[in-house]
Amino acid sequence: MSLERFGWDEFFAEGFAPFAADGLEPARVILQHNKIYLLQAESGETQAEVAGRLRHVARGAAELPAVGDWVAIKRRPERSTATIHAVLPRRSKFSRVAAGTRGEEQVVAANVDTIFLVVGLDSDFNPRRVERYLITAWESGARPVVVLNKADLAEGAEERRREVERVAPGVPVVLMSAKRDDALEGVLPFVEPRKTVAFVGSSGVGKSTIVNRLVGSEVQKTREVRASDDRGQHTTTHRELLALPSGALIIDTPGMRELQLLVSERGMRETFEEIEALAGQCRFGDCRHEGEPGCAVREALATGALDAERFSNYLKMRQEMQHLAARQDPRLAREERERAKRLSRAVSQALKRKGKS
Repeated sequence: MSLERFGWDEFFAEGFAPFAADGLEPARVILQHNKIYLLQAESGETQAEVAGRLRHVARGAAELPAVGDWVAIKRRPERSTATIHAVLPRRSKFSRVAAGTRGEEQVVAANVDTIFLVVGLDSDFNPRRVERYLITAWESGARPVVVLNKADLAEGAEERRREVERVAPGVPVVLMSAKRDDALEGVLPFVEPRKTVAFVGSSGVGKSTIVNRLVGSEVQKTREVRASDDRGQHTTTHRELLALPSGALIIDTPGMRELQLLVSERGMRETFEEIEALAGQCRFGDCRHEGEPGCAVREALATGALDAERFSNYLKMRQEMQHLAARQDPRLAREERERAKRLSRAVSQALKRKGKS
């Protein structure tokens, strides 16, 4: 099968060039289960394991293969398997802090062109969560698209769409109900041949149902959502890359209980564009927006031009990243704690003013 069918292009060919002379061949990771990988090579699918040397030199899990990665492999004909000797340079990667670690990066999906951030218009709906996902999506290097699913279950769906558009400037926002016949009309323009898309979001928001509709069969088994708490019961417990009949490629991911942020300057800048722009208008370049004279951010809060809850979430995300940086560098810990206290007081004052207005 042609590698181009799975997204191979000049970018990856250039990254593979140093390994061609060693008799290795390129393949793409389409499934990972513990330490076993399923790869798509030109000659077909094969199981593989990471070479001991690659595992030894990797500085963390993020440098090991993830679903969507292109890798350089050596066949082992006697076992009908292969060994992964290198991970090729990534065009993009959607990453988060791995659960239960002290800030270790976990790559959720690699070499994705478009990331669909799926939000359920039920109890899952939360604009602040959308902002969190957008930070990670922008940092990934892929194009984000927000999908508001379960429109048939929510009153005021259009108003919620407008609310998300306000917190996601420049990002397409698709309103849909995955079970309707015309459900995919808003999604299909972003699903292109030889391009890779990924669906991320909380458990039960309908990611697997959308994937099933795109593939045309129930490749990702789903169950009805429990009416009592709106949480999904679906069996997507691993990441997998699937080829669609249209020629597009799709990665479904398990539902995330939480999305812990990595340090992401680009993500913050793109997600909170208007706040970053206001900060650039402050009188002092190092303004902390805590009461300094000439603070454009505080002025916008006072006039209502800047939403206090959105600014509060902005500060929360900043604090989370600073806390992560402090954990990685103990020398910053004390300074981070003191700054967090000052910012917390500033947020409380802004929210009180909003309540009085």
